Amino acid sequence: MEELSWETIGTDIDYTCPGFDVRRDEVRFPDGTDGEYHYIEEPPAVVVLPFTPEDDVVVIDEWRQAVGRVNRGLPAGTIESTDEGDVEAAAARELAEETGYVADSFERLIDVEPSNGITNSRHHHVLARGCEPTADRNLDGNESIAVDVVAYDDLLADVVDGTIVDGRTAMAVLYHELTSR
Repeated sequence: MEELSWETIGTDIDYTCPGFDVRRDEVRFPDGTDGEYHYIEEPPAVVVLPFTPEDDVVVIDEWRQAVGRVNRGLPAGTIESTDEGDVEAAAARELAEETGYVADSFERLIDVEPSNGITNSRHHHVLARGCEPTADRNLDGNESIAVDVVAYDDLLADVVDGTIVDGRTAMAVLYHELTSR
């Protein structure tokens, strides 16, 4: 597959904001011509599929400015430097911050590059078990989140019928359904 590779001959950040950068690479294509490629550069993220002891799922309803509506999904967020790259630590932190729930255990589900044509982001999906509402929520200033608990089968049905369109949520639920049930 080497014949498909592009050579990066230069790179720079065109735009920086909280959460991501827009990177511009100067590239050489396999045919020898040069061009530019822009993409979003973001830190890795964690997505948590949190089950209560009763096997219900803790979900969030969050305003999403990019699509102009409230989105039902799973707790998720950036793996921060304070997590020291520990996916489970990031999952525990995000779960507590966004929902006020704490889990007994965590299990890695799958790591994906959700949109590698336009971003270098990597999402680490984690299953959390034994989740109880025993933590204090600590929302970021740009988060508007309500917490709910739903039956897993209802969440699955909402993903399958397209009621839930959040890609991170769909990936976690469908992967869990295909591999764990």
